[in-house]
Amino acid sequence: MTRKVAFYGKGGIGKSTTQQNTAAAAAHFFGKKVFIHGCDPKADCTRLILGGKPQETIMDTLREEGEDAVTLDKVVKKGFKDIKCVESGGPEPGVGCAGRGVITAINLMEELGAYSTDLDFIHFDVLGDVVCGGFAMPIREGKAQEVYIVASGEMMAIYAANNICRGLIKYAEQSGVRLGGIICNSRNVDGERELIEEFCSALGTQMIHFVPRDNIVQKAEFNKKTVVEFDPECNQAKEYRELARKIIENDMFVIPKPLSMDDLEKLVIKYGLLD
Repeated sequence: MTRKVAFYGKGGIGKSTTQQNTAAAAAHFFGKKVFIHGCDPKADCTRLILGGKPQETIMDTLREEGEDAVTLDKVVKKGFKDIKCVESGGPEPGVGCAGRGVITAINLMEELGAYSTDLDFIHFDVLGDVVCGGFAMPIREGKAQEVYIVASGEMMAIYAANNICRGLIKYAEQSGVRLGGIICNSRNVDGERELIEEFCSALGTQMIHFVPRDNIVQKAEFNKKTVVEFDPECNQAKEYRELARKIIENDMFVIPKPLSMDDLEKLVIKYGLLD
């Protein structure tokens, strides 16, 4: 059965890098068939899988050529280890709602049969925080069954993760979506692992993996590749392999218990993130 997974996290946290490296590891090390649906208007959720090639987005194709032009051959590309990739794209700057583009794009992909039954995983890579109904759509309407939040030991990343959990519980009963855990994409701040573990415990979830900071991530990105493709034997590739394994084997799916603002501030003060 295909597992439908949504990756969320604060903008700039490394969500798309983490998601693509996880997909690459699942495909390379475990032979999984993965489809990535990028739901960020920047359309950068698949670029490392595709070797940096610009992806023609669904919304651009709709605007420029009309709905009949949106075919799987046109908008779905194969990259590293035959991972299938599509990007929703977004509206023209200053015009329209990017969240509506997510809804339109996912519905179109369903109608065209893009999410085939032979897939092991579908990754929905969703913009930053749950800021509007459009970006909540993968969890609101049951398109995704499990959510992983990419965070770090920084104050705004923790706030965003907590807000995403607040959004998730709104839809947990109606759609069945559950939180699979928090991925800590380390920023090397003091007490980071302990902070994330305590935050996860308060939420009622797990830190599914602690991804250490390593400059090879940036080196691989400069070469337009995931770490897994760039150097599959390096330590960082092994970290992504472990993250992929933990997601593949995960059986801990919960409705989180978001912290109140008071409790959240106590937590970040405890770890010196607020004066």
